[in-house]
Amino acid sequence: MTEPLLFTTALLIGLLGSTHCIGMCGGIAASVGLSTRQNGQSAWLILLGYNLGRIASYTLAGALLGIAGALVATGITGVLLQTLAGLLLIAMGLYVGQWWFGITRMESLGGHLWRHLQPVAARILPVRSPTQAVLLGIVWGWLPCGLVYSTLLWSSASGSWQQSALLMAAFGLGTLPAMFTTGLLARQVQAVMQKRLTRQLAGGVIILFGLYTLPWGRILNLS
Repeated sequence: MTEPLLFTTALLIGLLGSTHCIGMCGGIAASVGLSTRQNGQSAWLILLGYNLGRIASYTLAGALLGIAGALVATGITGVLLQTLAGLLLIAMGLYVGQWWFGITRMESLGGHLWRHLQPVAARILPVRSPTQAVLLGIVWGWLPCGLVYSTLLWSSASGSWQQSALLMAAFGLGTLPAMFTTGLLARQVQAVMQKRLTRQLAGGVIILFGLYTLPWGRILNLS
């Protein structure tokens, strides 16, 4: 893929995958929005801080995994990495469309790290300032999530840590509209995003991205 198409794809994966994000993180976004109203804080500023912190964690994770990906993104190993990334996107599309739920097993991989981070997140709540919101978002960005993991592996196949980080930032920006409005209009947004047709359309498009990601040409050249 060319770079503009890569970044557009990352944005769309985040936007379409928001049906999953609302299930995973919608509750904390709604509680952050509620706490701001109770404490007289500006809800949009607090929610923006929370989401920027979350996107910062995605970007850092993209850079770290991108370093490893850049080391192996050549030859047969690079083909295998890109193939796995495409298959994971297909699996994520199947999950978003509610056709197959096997991708959720990946989320257990981050469970050990999250057990250490969850108490930290709990100490930050309730959020009373933009600084607390950013810190909560940074911690919450490491919540085990199959969508994030599959996108991380996809971005790490890009060949450089800088591009991997930027792709994860674009993915995070793609999730921003749904997550931001969820914090303000939790029930209304969730009702739309959780509709079966919405999820199936989003899942179908993510599957197409996964099929496009598969290195068909490189596989043929190696055969």
